[in-house]
Amino acid sequence: MPESGSAPAPKPAAPLRTSRFKVPGEGSSATISVVTIALLLAAWFAVTNLGLIKPLFLPSPQAVWQQFVEYLTGAANDKPLWQHFVASLLRVTVAFWAAFVIAVPVGIAMGMSRVARGIFDPPIEFYRPLPPLAYLPLIIIWFGIDELPKVLLIFLACFAPLALAARSGMKSASSEQINAAYSMGASYAQVVRHVILPAALPEILVGMRIAIGFGWTTLVAAEMVAANVGLGQMVLNASNFLRTDIVIMGIIVIGVVAFLFDLFMRWVERRLVPWKGRM
Repeated sequence: MPESGSAPAPKPAAPLRTSRFKVPGEGSSATISVVTIALLLAAWFAVTNLGLIKPLFLPSPQAVWQQFVEYLTGAANDKPLWQHFVASLLRVTVAFWAAFVIAVPVGIAMGMSRVARGIFDPPIEFYRPLPPLAYLPLIIIWFGIDELPKVLLIFLACFAPLALAARSGMKSASSEQINAAYSMGASYAQVVRHVILPAALPEILVGMRIAIGFGWTTLVAAEMVAANVGLGQMVLNASNFLRTDIVIMGIIVIGVVAFLFDLFMRWVERRLVPWKGRM
């Protein structure tokens, strides 16, 4: 028995409660995203149906949905939605892959050669911060108002992030990996092919995701150039007649299509570089 007046024995400490996710940012956010979208739609429905905002400034979800159905079925006083979508998709796709084919080798050359870096880095860094509307008049003067200036504007928007991502990726391989390949008898070309390029692939794929987003962002500006079909042209034409319901419908369609492209690129990234984030 403890002596009289002695301090009681300390109680055992309660087990420390921690999250089941040990890595910052770990876990799925799909449920949170769905709840967020549902709350935004509910707020939109409430403020428009209660008359808190005039339809000219923010039409109701029902009005936007009605315009979507009319464009989808061809009942609208315009070309059907699929024609606008196909025209915009072709422009973005051609511009994106043309930029990919040219920008990635340029970025690889910039990462491997100081001469290439000295040649390509100044013009890329010069035009990269410029908004597309700044050099749009010059493109029209040089190339006219056919399809070429539309595709070229999107091409320029996609080119810089692809080139810079490829350049950054060329520095991803560690010196230990490179020296290990040399010690095993690999040549310079083999080191580039089997060590440096696979290490750069995650950065290149991130650059592709950013570039496709920039391409869809530039779509509206590109279709300002005398376009008669396209999602951007549909939005611009509707804004001239204060058809806010069509404007919002077109914005949502462009955003959803760009989001689906991003999901596709994430899937490609998981398939091609499954080791990313695990090393």
